[in-house]
Amino acid sequence: MINEHLPYWLAAMFLPAIGPRKLLGWLAAFPSIKALFHASDRALILAGVPEKCLPHFSHPNWAAVEKELQWLKQSSHHFLLTQEDPFYPAQLKEIGDAPLVLYLQGNPAILSQCQLAMVGARHATPAGLENAEQFAYLLAQAGVVITSGLALGIDGASHRGALAARGLTIGVAGTGLNHCYPVSHQSLVRQIIQQEGAVLSEFPVATPPHAMNFPRRNRIISGLSRGVLVVQAAIKSGSLITARQALEQNRDVFAIPGSIHHPLARGCHYLIKQGAKLVETAADILEEPWMPLAPQAALPDNPPERTSVKLDADCRRLLAHIECDMTSIDSLISRSGLTVAQVSSILLTLELQGCIQSVPGGYVNRMTDQ
Repeated sequence: MINEHLPYWLAAMFLPAIGPRKLLGWLAAFPSIKALFHASDRALILAGVPEKCLPHFSHPNWAAVEKELQWLKQSSHHFLLTQEDPFYPAQLKEIGDAPLVLYLQGNPAILSQCQLAMVGARHATPAGLENAEQFAYLLAQAGVVITSGLALGIDGASHRGALAARGLTIGVAGTGLNHCYPVSHQSLVRQIIQQEGAVLSEFPVATPPHAMNFPRRNRIISGLSRGVLVVQAAIKSGSLITARQALEQNRDVFAIPGSIHHPLARGCHYLIKQGAKLVETAADILEEPWMPLAPQAALPDNPPERTSVKLDADCRRLLAHIECDMTSIDSLISRSGLTVAQVSSILLTLELQGCIQSVPGGYVNRMTDQ
């Protein structure tokens, strides 16, 4: 049965050019959202509603509201959470422009659990993707819900890491929930929902991808969470927008450092200079007082390590010159003193052994303990 106030919350969401902050300010003068829409013009004006907006309250877009209600009725796993709903997360409600309505597929109960946001570059390096998966794995194993934005790169790796640990993860979409962006993440979305996680959005269900909506959804990612971990980011990036919003929302910010020569490390280094906590292991985050368990009890087992491989002297010699960040073939020839033919042959051997990975421009070392 649909709550009698829900259609009015949806109608409020469709009011043109009126955001949550302004609407909630007006709502403070009335006992309920329904009363706001049934108020006289005089009462609305006294509450601060501009005269030009009065027709929107007397003639709401009920046709649009009905489409959203139809989506709600399609599945028992579909939810429309208003700020009156007990499942609406109190953590998110603290921010000044919290969404009036959250569309959710999956398990709404996890919204109130301790969450850490993980964000970073869409075109992350292999090392960055591995860091995201490993941190998410360990944190999810410790009982932390991993929240991210369903994007390519660090977002997707963070969701996958949590799922690999059989943990919980929340995806915040920048589209309506009738769309999946990127399309390649359809199976990831299904797995999140099947594993008792949730995918949510503040946008009407039919909203397609629009560039302006993705920075807007970032405030929800940080607003849901107790802290934000930036894994890899350029100086000008959406991840730094999320970090800034986190600081404005009084959330903690963490950053993983990287090579001083790599542009995707500069955003993290900037945040660390501004006071973000430098983290090298999941334990650096698990020690925070707001974590769900005491640090000593929360530290989980490490994810499975790579099987050690035996390498001959030439392979070990070349591997020592391959860094965690991309190393070009020209650099390897110069550093090692080996011939082009020798380097090419050894690189093939190392790649087949899983010691290195080919990336645009060269190779990266996958055996960081060597």
